Amino acid sequence: MDQLARRLGVPDAVTIGLGSMLGAGVFVVFAPAAAAAGGAGLLVAVVLAGFIAFCNATSSARLAARYPESGGTYVYGRERLNPFAGFLVGWGFVIGKTASCAAMALTIGAYLWPGQARLVAVAAVVAVTAVNLRGVTKTATATRVLVLVVLAVLTLVAVVGAFGVSIARFDQPGGSARGVLTAAGLLFFAFAGYARVATLGEEVRDPRRTIPRAVPLALGIVLAIYLTLAAVAVGVLGADRLGASAAPLADVVTAAGLPGLEWVVRAGATVAVTGVLLSLLAGVGRTTLAMARRRDLPGGLAAVHPRHQVPHRAELAVAAVVILVVVLADVRGRSASPASRCWSTTPSPTPPR
Repeated sequence: MDQLARRLGVPDAVTIGLGSMLGAGVFVVFAPAAAAAGGAGLLVAVVLAGFIAFCNATSSARLAARYPESGGTYVYGRERLNPFAGFLVGWGFVIGKTASCAAMALTIGAYLWPGQARLVAVAAVVAVTAVNLRGVTKTATATRVLVLVVLAVLTLVAVVGAFGVSIARFDQPGGSARGVLTAAGLLFFAFAGYARVATLGEEVRDPRRTIPRAVPLALGIVLAIYLTLAAVAVGVLGADRLGASAAPLADVVTAAGLPGLEWVVRAGATVAVTGVLLSLLAGVGRTTLAMARRRDLPGGLAAVHPRHQVPHRAELAVAAVVILVVVLADVRGRSASPASRCWSTTPSPTPPR
């Protein structure tokens, strides 16, 4: 059986984790979460969602350290439960995340060229796949660039918004306990992606040491970012206005007196979606590889490129299916993955104004 090369260290793994979590969700999820939980309740919901994600992430990290191979939860299901459980998990992941990839590609198209969203979506899938086919180090490098851009945009929002924060807006009536739990459920999916490092476990150097360090570190960074942005958004907009916003972070810079920066925030959302698409396509390709090795998918998909050390047939097959879905349907409102619904249903065919 051809093995993938172990080329990812702790910084690379953390970067991939950040790129997987800092998707379009951070640009939109605070609105429905605030509508459910209120202003102060939103901050509680972020902490609660982060704690649940941490429990899940550390569990995934321990499993990945014990079974450091491609496939993530598909492999864990087979090894810890039984082959049929792994079969169900694997197919559920591949189908759901393929739909998520199509939804994110269409969202990129909707932002960049609303009149030709499908064409742009296909181009995005082709470009991202071309990067992934060059090797996992190229994927990590591209992810690093995208993450730096997204972090720069989020930092801009936080700094600009900080000048318009009013403590009085935190004193507005909050939501109920049920509302906080609802908001935490929504926010949890904005953390989705921390397990991408586990899915790429076969390409991590010293996985027993690297994965348990990288996953919590990436999650902790994202939690700090989400808490900061949630506090700024509530402090600038207030719970009611934030809950009704279609593009809350864009509204933060507008309300702070710099409406000319709104396009920067929208561009940042597009870059964030691209980063998630990059890592998610790589993850689906690795799960497809693992399933092909065990004949839960055609064995020919288990081939590993001799030079670039990537599952090239699996990557190409996944990209072809995603493109087919993009051409035939708009899955942004019906994606099989809750995480993709969080990322993709809020942006409309034309960017919200």
